[in-house]
Amino acid sequence: MDFAKYSYLCTQMENSIRHEGTVESVDGEHIRVRILQHSACSACKVASHCSASESKEKIVDVFHYRQHHLKVGDAVIVGTSSHSVGKALLLGFGLPLLLLLLVTGVLFAAGVNEGITALAALGALIPYYIGLWIFRQRIADNIAFFIEDV
Repeated sequence: MDFAKYSYLCTQMENSIRHEGTVESVDGEHIRVRILQHSACSACKVASHCSASESKEKIVDVFHYRQHHLKVGDAVIVGTSSHSVGKALLLGFGLPLLLLLLVTGVLFAAGVNEGITALAALGALIPYYIGLWIFRQRIADNIAFFIEDV
């Protein structure tokens, strides 16, 4: 990530999503942070008796981190800008939904059997997700995370 992207990210910190985490590994400029993501209702007094409350452990990869004072076990705050979150949601959910609707609409209007239409719409997602996988490095450069000390 170049300096312009980093400075833009820093100006967006007030409009960011942040989670506390623990440094899992440090490999040069690649930091892995383990965060515990809680559902909104996990703070409820009856959450331990409710099946709706849950928490998930996630690993976040932070690339191009140049400060080398972090070590395994350090408590940090990892976050990203709301702009990056919007990009990720668009790539992960918005565009696939539009692709599904487009293929379904075109084939349905052409009079193709409903079962074949459904299979073709789902099959259209295969090249889309292969494309995401091929361009994952470019996407990772545009959807960046930052780390703050606690």
